[in-house]
Amino acid sequence: MITSRRGFVGGVSAAALLTATRSAVAQRKYDDGATDKEIKIGHFCPYSGPASAYGVIGQAHQVFWKMVNEAGGINGRKVVFVTLDDGYSPPKSVEVTRQLVEQEKVLCLFNTLGTPTNTAIHKYVNQKKVPHLFVSTGASKWGKPKEFPWTMGFQPDYHTEGVIYAKHALKNTPDAKVAVLMQNDDYGKDYFEGFKAGLGSEAGRIVKHVTYEVTDPTVDSQVIQMKDSGANVFFNISTPKFAAQSIRKATEIGWKPVQYLNNVSASVAAVMKPAGFENGQGILTAAYLKDPTDHQWDNDDEMKMWREYMTKSMPQANQADANYIFAYAVATMMRETLKKCGDNLTRENVMKQAANFQNVRIPLLLPGINVSTSPTDFYPIQAVQLSRFKGETWELFGDVMHAESA
Repeated sequence: MITSRRGFVGGVSAAALLTATRSAVAQRKYDDGATDKEIKIGHFCPYSGPASAYGVIGQAHQVFWKMVNEAGGINGRKVVFVTLDDGYSPPKSVEVTRQLVEQEKVLCLFNTLGTPTNTAIHKYVNQKKVPHLFVSTGASKWGKPKEFPWTMGFQPDYHTEGVIYAKHALKNTPDAKVAVLMQNDDYGKDYFEGFKAGLGSEAGRIVKHVTYEVTDPTVDSQVIQMKDSGANVFFNISTPKFAAQSIRKATEIGWKPVQYLNNVSASVAAVMKPAGFENGQGILTAAYLKDPTDHQWDNDDEMKMWREYMTKSMPQANQADANYIFAYAVATMMRETLKKCGDNLTRENVMKQAANFQNVRIPLLLPGINVSTSPTDFYPIQAVQLSRFKGETWELFGDVMHAESA
């Protein structure tokens, strides 16, 4: 048999290629929800019910993953995004989560929305060892890797935000008498505990503390009680529907306190416009994302990119709604996490990669605010900048404040 040198070399190359291919295939690792062709991730949010203003976040996610797939997916794999409506009802959240984990068999959960709703599934997903990533709530409990190694937050935590408002109030309103409106659940309590911690020995300045249930039709009576208390500072811990109501009602009854509004209700389109721009002048909040109504970002490259994307992908969306900015930023972080997983799409590796961001820039975060995580740090974003409502938009002021210095 005569074998040419070319044929011999070619044969070796083919054999090496075959071995390399087998090796590459062997190195691919998958858990439920991942294959050579797809990655399945699960999500829920309130498309209906008292917190349905947040439903646009889920809609934005659907469009984002469609865009990712049209661009070739994640390392060549199509993302199958399964999103369900839980109506902001914890029992329903448990039901849809079981559906996502046990029937849909998703690789991970992503940006599930709400403190009471995520609290209801917290133990379950950790027992099942399902990555529960970048939850859409700032409760401080999402950053406890020792107790809950499969759950990670995204946005600045509510406790720290509450501390910042309290310290600002003490410094800028020397005779502060504080009234607090609070949603009666873990979300509200987390903010309230942070606020009290920020007041420290001055906690006695809280002269009225009223709560509401998410099923309540209005908070009008609570606002009247707060005014009657003589308070000159109002800390508003409420979701969009009730935030708009309370801001409007305060003006209607002639109550003009210094107002601090929790970040989760700072959307111009979802809260400030329904409340009436004239009623929101001077309200303070803490920001970590660029606001789409703030004209200082009109020529910002990230904002221009986002607007082009929104105009093309969601032409009917109200670009004044900051929830769309939030959705884009957090989805970008999820995409980067999955990219880093490569061909090792196990749940363990998904968590490992999520806990391995060092000072990373995510589009649409405020300048000076980046993402960092580690196996012992499950708080990706730990900085904010104060903002004041003026005209029809938010106006940033002061320096970026980091959690350690809050």
